[in-house]
Amino acid sequence: MSGGVPIRSTRLRRALHGPRPEAVPVLVARACALVGLLDIAAGVFPRFRHSRMHTMAEVLPGALGPFAAALSLSTGVLLLLLAHGLRRRKRRAWRAAVALLPAGALAQFTYRHSLVGAAISLALLAPLLRHRDQFRALPDPRSRWRALANFVLMGAGSLALGLIIVSAHPNRMVGSPSLADRITHVLYGLFGFEGPVDYQGDTSWTVGASLGALGLLTAITTIYLAFRPEHPAAHLTEEDESRLRALLVKHGGRDSLGHFALRRDKAVVFSPSGKAAVTYRVVSGVMLASGDPIGDVEAWPGAIERFMDEAQAHSWTPAVMGCSETGGEVWTRETGLDALELGDEAVVDVADFSLAGRAMRNVRQMVKRIERAGYETRVRRVRDLGETELARVRQAA
Repeated sequence: MSGGVPIRSTRLRRALHGPRPEAVPVLVARACALVGLLDIAAGVFPRFRHSRMHTMAEVLPGALGPFAAALSLSTGVLLLLLAHGLRRRKRRAWRAAVALLPAGALAQFTYRHSLVGAAISLALLAPLLRHRDQFRALPDPRSRWRALANFVLMGAGSLALGLIIVSAHPNRMVGSPSLADRITHVLYGLFGFEGPVDYQGDTSWTVGASLGALGLLTAITTIYLAFRPEHPAAHLTEEDESRLRALLVKHGGRDSLGHFALRRDKAVVFSPSGKAAVTYRVVSGVMLASGDPIGDVEAWPGAIERFMDEAQAHSWTPAVMGCSETGGEVWTRETGLDALELGDEAVVDVADFSLAGRAMRNVRQMVKRIERAGYETRVRRVRDLGETELARVRQAA
C-alpha cells in the first residue's frame, strides 16, 4: 500500500480551496470583462419577452425599462474599462467594481428580467470581497493628456456602440433609414437630442436613454480626468542629483553608463544606507531600471529591494536593461528575474584609435560621407554651454 496522497484527492482539495491568492486579480479581471460584455448586451438588445420573470417585472413602473437599459449599458462599459485596472491590482478599480456590480445586477433583472444575469454579476462580488487584500496597488502617475485620450477613445467607442443600439430593433424601426441617418441619430442621441430615426412604441425612449447614457458617460469621465489633480511621473530633484553625483564620484568608474543616471527624466530609489541607488523610468506599466545600481556594490541589494517594493506598490512590471555581467548576477540573485545577453559594450581608447588600415576601410568611408553632409563632433561639458546652445540641444534632442 502506498503512503502517498491520491492525485484526485489533491485536486479536489485545490478546487475547494479556490485559486491561489496571487492569481485572483487576473481571474477577476477576466470575469469582470465578461460581466461587462453581458451588461452591454443586456442594454443593447431587446429584453426577453417570454422570460419567467416577465410577469413579475411588469408590476414595476414602465419608465424603469429605458432607465435600466441605460444603466446596464453604462455599467458594462465601465466594467470593461475597469478590467485592466483589476488585472493590475489597482485599489481604485476594486472600489469602483464593488460599487458597479450590484448596479449591473439590478439592471439585468429590471430590463431583461434575467435572474441568471443578475446572479452572475453578484457572484463576482464574492471573490472581490474575499480577496480584497490583493488589490492594494497605488495609482499610476498621470497627466491631463489622459483626458484627451479618453475623449477620443470613448467617443469612438460610443459612436460604434451607438450604431449597434440604433440597429438592434429592426422590427420596431419606422421605415428604412440610411446609414447616414443612423449615424446622425447616434450623434444627436449622444448629446441628448432626438434624431431622424423613429421607432414604434417605447423603443424610442430606450434607444434615446441608452445613447444619452453613453454621451453622459464620455463627458463625465473626460471631465473627471481633466480636472482631477495631476500626479506627474517622478523625476530627479536637486537633492537626488547631488546624492547621485556624490556616489558617482566614488564609484562611477565601475560603469561607463553610470552618468546616464543623472538624466532629469528618470526617478531614483536609494538603499536604506544611502550608499547605493537605482534609477528608473516607468514606460507602459513597466518599471525599467537602466544599468547597474549606482554606488557601493555591498549596498546594491538594499537599493534593489527598494526598487522591487516600489514596483509592487504600483503593480508595475520590474525590468532592467543595460546592466553589466556583475549587475546581472546581483539582479537575478536578489529578484529572481531572468537575464538575457544582448551584446558586449564597445570601449574606444581615444589616444590609440586610428582609421588607418584595411580593416577600417568601411569606417573611413562612413566618416567621409558624414563629413561631406556637413556634420562635425565637438566634446564639451554642459556647464560650458550658453543658454542659446542649451536650447538648441534640447530642441534637437
